[in-house]
Amino acid sequence: MSTTNTQRRLKLGVRATPYVFAFYMSGIMALLMCFVITAANSGIHDDYLGHVLKAYQLAMPVAFACVLVVRPIVIKLVALTVHAPH
Repeated sequence: MSTTNTQRRLKLGVRATPYVFAFYMSGIMALLMCFVITAANSGIHDDYLGHVLKAYQLAMPVAFACVLVVRPIVIKLVALTVHAPH
């Protein structure tokens, strides 16, 4: 089996694109926000990373659900705001 065939099998189908986008976007944004909000609320201390990761356990699934719900609205808002290509 060639590496090209193996790499193709490990990828999801194109229909999964909105969900994969939502997963990565929510994961990255939730983590960044947990870092910022934890620092703002309790400062950076010895257990800072532990507090960030505890907050992330809640924030990531909530962010994922929110991105899935908000994505269609954002697509419509962008269409109303940006000129379509000619």
